[in-house]
Amino acid sequence: MTEMAGHVGDRAVVLGGGMAGLLSARVLSEFYTEVLVIDRDTLTGASGPRKGVPHGCHAHALLARGQQILDELFPGLTGQLIEAGVPAGDMATRLRWYFNGRRLRQAPSGLVSVSATRPVLEEQVRIRVAALDNVRFLERTDILGPTTSGARVTGVRVRNSAGEEQHLASDLLIDATGRGSRTPAWLQALGYERPEEDRVKVGLAYTTRHFRLRSDPYGDDLSINPVASPANPRGAFFPKLPGDMSMLSLTGILGDHPPAELDGFLAFAKSLPVPDVYEAIRDAEPLDDGVTFTFPASVRRRYERLAGFPDGLLVLGDGACSFNPVYGQGMTVAAMESIILRQHLRQGTEPRWRPFFKDISRVIDVPWEISAGADLAFPGVQGPRTLKVRLANAYMGRLHAAAARDGAVTAAFMRVAGLVDPPQALMRPGLMLRVLANGKPATGEETVQPLPVLRG
Repeated sequence: MTEMAGHVGDRAVVLGGGMAGLLSARVLSEFYTEVLVIDRDTLTGASGPRKGVPHGCHAHALLARGQQILDELFPGLTGQLIEAGVPAGDMATRLRWYFNGRRLRQAPSGLVSVSATRPVLEEQVRIRVAALDNVRFLERTDILGPTTSGARVTGVRVRNSAGEEQHLASDLLIDATGRGSRTPAWLQALGYERPEEDRVKVGLAYTTRHFRLRSDPYGDDLSINPVASPANPRGAFFPKLPGDMSMLSLTGILGDHPPAELDGFLAFAKSLPVPDVYEAIRDAEPLDDGVTFTFPASVRRRYERLAGFPDGLLVLGDGACSFNPVYGQGMTVAAMESIILRQHLRQGTEPRWRPFFKDISRVIDVPWEISAGADLAFPGVQGPRTLKVRLANAYMGRLHAAAARDGAVTAAFMRVAGLVDPPQALMRPGLMLRVLANGKPATGEETVQPLPVLRG
């Protein structure tokens, strides 16, 4: 149960029951008498990957800042996950990271990594949101489009599983439907301009299989992650699961996609720059068929630049910015945006679209620069390589090389990659001296990307 922090309106409607929608509903429950969450999937009791989250069966991670926000919105959540047997530990000492075949030296970062799968994490959040007295789910319901009066969105038309159409009035409508958001098309139909889009085409694919291992390759580590870079563009995320099971997500970009069939999958794993992953699965028992998820491009929609936008409607989550999933930023940025939503609502009035979009744009800026800039280190990725991007990638090459020798560099890097510390923290004089002393890249390492940490 959540106490009402201050009454702003009677009904808020959230489109989309994924993480962005659930976190929005949690925040809205403090300010609206009723909150409706609408999704075309079955939400109640869903314990596995959902159709509406096609990447849900692949390796995921929640960045440290996202974990902190979840504990703020749902006190005790991290501890309860750990008590339930979900593996957890320091992000810089319990995860085995490799860059260009070299393992990063470990040192405590003070950041907790909880190795929950996406379905498990989403289910635990969904259970807690559903328990709020003023939140209700409308499941197996299609979203047809918003209704308006003048320059204001007043509700949404929906159709249930029986084919019956209905109008739901709203004081505030939140679009959290993700990459497939139809708000740009709705704006056009209403006579507004569509938002400008920034795109970085990466041609990424994940292919995932589950195995029963015959021996333990992890030791005290929670995951083994050979990171893709321009010199070694194939990568993997190999998180430990309870018991003797393990999940392996292989990644490839620019059309070099990991095969789903077993022999091709094993051959792709064997081609990774370190042997740890292949040696663990070559004689393991396959438990399922390979599943592939493709991601053509990162897309940022520039709502903050629009001249006009209807009141009573906001967009957040992947509908505002869809990041390359290997960086694990999506869920955490959605969590950060939910805190922005709460800050606006605490002013006692409905959030206005222009200041809200400007504020979430500032939240998006850092992770977008990290992921989009890093993708441009790959020669085949199209996009403007500004001087800032080139200098940042050159410095990151030296920083990663230094992190293989100096755990303090690893810990500082993890805090920035976890969106806890700002990127400027990597330019502090003391850390720069460590990078200069230990960071001469080997051949082919001059430009490597910042830390990918799984779908977010």
